[in-house]
Amino acid sequence: MLLITASVILGLAMSAGVVRRRWRRDAARVHQHLALIALGAIAAHGLLLAADPWLKAGLKGIAVPFTIGYRPVWTGAGIIGGYLAAILALSFYVRRRIGPRVWRRAHNFTVAAYVLSLAHALGSGTDASIPAVRYALLASALPVLFLFVLRHTRARGDTPARRPQPAAGVIKANFSQAN
Repeated sequence: MLLITASVILGLAMSAGVVRRRWRRDAARVHQHLALIALGAIAAHGLLLAADPWLKAGLKGIAVPFTIGYRPVWTGAGIIGGYLAAILALSFYVRRRIGPRVWRRAHNFTVAAYVLSLAHALGSGTDASIPAVRYALLASALPVLFLFVLRHTRARGDTPARRPQPAAGVIKANFSQAN
């Protein structure tokens, strides 16, 4: 959950314009690597639980949402969140084929993957009963929420319809100076 949270926070910080331009390339690499490492951790988590003798989940229980006997709603949310995280993390490799606009739109679902993962951790995580763990999980949502709101507030304010337009006289004056 820590890897997912760090990746989401870094991605939102970049898209909200919080990361300085000169650090963007390095931040993007770190974001991509965090997402891939998190994806590996999610896969390991699922495979270890599939083999757990107490849980008796099997491959179907960890691959098909809501089929496991243990807290099916919360584990189902985690499975869907894991699939969504996998699609988003791997979408980087098809970004050129699908285009940056579609890729960015798809990345709007990153917060949904995070929320599903957080719900899974809180609802079916055995450590979530420990108050410090539960509060840490909930506290991780604060920077995600802040950056999500900041990103959408800035994106909405930067649309061409809302961008301040220079007065007609200014354009005319600049054009006549250029000639």
